[in-house]
Amino acid sequence: MDTLSELHKGYSSVIDITVAWGEMDAAQHLNNVVYIRYMESGRVALFSEWDFMGFDSSIGPILSEVRCWYKAPVTFPDTIRVATRVAHGSIHEYGFELQHLMISHQKQRIVAEGYSGVVSYDYATLRKAPLPEWLIQKINEQPEQ
Repeated sequence: MDTLSELHKGYSSVIDITVAWGEMDAAQHLNNVVYIRYMESGRVALFSEWDFMGFDSSIGPILSEVRCWYKAPVTFPDTIRVATRVAHGSIHEYGFELQHLMISHQKQRIVAEGYSGVVSYDYATLRKAPLPEWLIQKINEQPEQ
């Protein structure tokens, strides 16, 4: 197993994102907001794999909070691996928390960690909704942490 794979062992969804030149800021590194966008891409990839985007029913995810810890600067050119999973012990009746790792291919290390609070939401009634049973089952099928 390669170094990058070892760093995200136990994560159920993994995507690679190429850093764009325009994502850097005046300090000549990846702007802090871009990490949040990368976490969003990780969430969307996982929810798409689970078919939990709310397109086929009125129930889908909505973001309740996001946190990010920046560990090392990222510069162009690089590729960032975004690994996403449901945080252990975070599932409750209406949602869960996702854990994200952002790993630099160039640096071969974790450059940021983040969490996203996710609530199951009924877009027809505009209210939170209990997590669907089929989704809880998919969450429970995740790799061991």
